[in-house]
Amino acid sequence: MNLRDLQYLVALAEHRHFGRAANACFVSQPTLSTQIRKLEDELGVPLVERTPRKVLLTEVGRDIAMRARNVLNEIEQIRGVARRTLDPESGTVRLGIFPTLGPYLLPHVLPLVRKAFPRLELLLVEEKTETVLRLLHEGKLDAGILALPLHEDSLHQEFLFEEPFLLAVSEAHPLAHKQGQLKLADLTHQNLLLLEDGHCLRDQALEVCHLAGAGEHSGFRATSLETLRQMVAANVGITLLPVTAVKPPVAPLENLHLIEFRGTPPSRRIAMVWRKSSAMDAFLKRLADVLRDLPADLLDAHTVATPPAAKASAG
Repeated sequence: MNLRDLQYLVALAEHRHFGRAANACFVSQPTLSTQIRKLEDELGVPLVERTPRKVLLTEVGRDIAMRARNVLNEIEQIRGVARRTLDPESGTVRLGIFPTLGPYLLPHVLPLVRKAFPRLELLLVEEKTETVLRLLHEGKLDAGILALPLHEDSLHQEFLFEEPFLLAVSEAHPLAHKQGQLKLADLTHQNLLLLEDGHCLRDQALEVCHLAGAGEHSGFRATSLETLRQMVAANVGITLLPVTAVKPPVAPLENLHLIEFRGTPPSRRIAMVWRKSSAMDAFLKRLADVLRDLPADLLDAHTVATPPAAKASAG
């Protein structure tokens, strides 16, 4: 048994197709098929059920593939330890981030990362929280930037920052005059436009709705924050937007009014997470320190709230 054969089995488990698995491993299909059969002969058990249309792993095949994935991940960890012993700031970090934060945060933090670690290759993967967590557990990501709370005992959590929400309304909405005086209680009986299932921001907004006695706008769920912004500007409804989603370089929208909450606003807490067993632990803590050092006004909701005078002149 060798590492190459384990890679073939893991690829087959993921793709469930000999051709696609072979392409992923950069070998011919006959080569991969032959090596899988040799591995079955060596172990003395069938790993694969071969059918005309698809490939299924046997129960023991799934178990061995899962263990093989862990072995391959540990091998990559060993290589990473060796690389970072020679040069702690070089190498590759695979970082996952969720879609309602990634496009808005990364333009501000990537220059900081490049300055701090000029030899670092940062590979970014934008996926919903559930997928980022799965890829972390499978060893396909080194770390993730996610919203708290996370009930994951196997992950180290390094708090980065707390991001306030603004209420987004059109100029015609009755709450448009509430600038700086808006309270959660003002959302009672309001129906908010929300994202589709799977976005952590949807869960955060629903929690705010529950606290405020608000509800969800029925019949519509957006796929992105940009869709929500456009729908609010078109006077379809109102929504909550995290402050980074309306900061430059995001272009402002005509007729979109951003209302700041009075006192302590609703917010989301963001952390960088990674496996507690990671060999990159010390370096990832240094990377988290860089990500925490954000521009001073990035999380300041007041700088993007629509001025009261603009609402008065618009009316």
